Amino acid sequence: MPSLWHGHYLDGRQATRHLVTIQLTQTTLQIVKADGQIIHWPYGELTQTQGAYEGEQVRLEHGVPLPQTVIVENAAFLTAMQEAAASSATHFHNPKKRPLRLRLTILAGLALMGVIAGFYFWGIPGLAKLVAPHVPISWEEQFGIAVLEQIAPPASRCVAQNHLPALQSIVSRLSQAVPGSPYRIQLTVVDRPLINAFALPGGQVVIYRGLLEVAQTSEQLAGVLAHELQHIYKQHSTRAMIEQASTSLLIAAVSGDFTGALAYGIEGARVLGVLRYSRLLEDEADREGLALLKTVGIDPAEMIAFYRVMEAEHPDDSAAFSFLSTHPHTGARIATLTELAGVPPSHPVKLFSNEEWKEVRALCTPPTASVPPVSKDNNP
Repeated sequence: MPSLWHGHYLDGRQATRHLVTIQLTQTTLQIVKADGQIIHWPYGELTQTQGAYEGEQVRLEHGVPLPQTVIVENAAFLTAMQEAAASSATHFHNPKKRPLRLRLTILAGLALMGVIAGFYFWGIPGLAKLVAPHVPISWEEQFGIAVLEQIAPPASRCVAQNHLPALQSIVSRLSQAVPGSPYRIQLTVVDRPLINAFALPGGQVVIYRGLLEVAQTSEQLAGVLAHELQHIYKQHSTRAMIEQASTSLLIAAVSGDFTGALAYGIEGARVLGVLRYSRLLEDEADREGLALLKTVGIDPAEMIAFYRVMEAEHPDDSAAFSFLSTHPHTGARIATLTELAGVPPSHPVKLFSNEEWKEVRALCTPPTASVPPVSKDNNP
């Protein structure tokens, strides 16, 4: 390693660069100018402002407020200074540690990504679980209604006077088995052929005509409703909304301030489009829903039978009936529920007869208008 180095010196007052020779000692940097003048800079008084990165020139500064500067193009100068000065030069960048620094930087970046991922997958859901119980019930109800107006406006609903109360009676039977719940469950049927059902915060349950038509018995529908009610009772929908929602929606949730219901309804509908329950929450809704059916005396096999219908309709699970969910594989759900169902009840509750169910499931079918016979006397 050479003992003399060539560089440029700036006096801090003018921009002129002076070619100098630099000698390294154990305690100082000796700068020899062209006129023979020697400047001594103790290592402890120097600041390195450039040269930490590969290919970058080395720049050392001395003094304040207008520092004098030495610039050396050869990056090996730093290594030589480390060797000559030993402990006096520890505050300078050491090129030998550059590979270690790169590895540490990469590891730090990976660690940061891990922290962010951990917060996304565990931190945010955990925070939502803590916040949800403190959300006012009145806010949940208003928010649920506002979202319902956006995704299922009145013009899209089935409102047959003779049949809608019959469906609501199923909901009432199920909800009465949970007397401690503060939620008033309201059912809405949407006139669309999708096989779909979902729960909104505050007690709103929405089912689509397609699901109603696929359910072979009223008890199968009760199994679907029991599942969706558990999303409400366990605040799954509220927690999922909080996880996905914007800051303004979160502030409204915690404060209970629901001014501008339309804006929140639109925001909630947007969130609904990307909302997904975790498989853990889906499993909880399945298990608790099955238990609810047992409580009211409905054969749990009816819930399982509906999933078998869904498995036959969509064997690849590509069109699961609830777009709010990342449902577990249907076959796995059936196996789990079959194990939990146990011995069927000796006298299971029958909600509607087959004939009554055929009428109820035709809720969205408009009545056929009768055409009066044409009188022969009116013929020409």
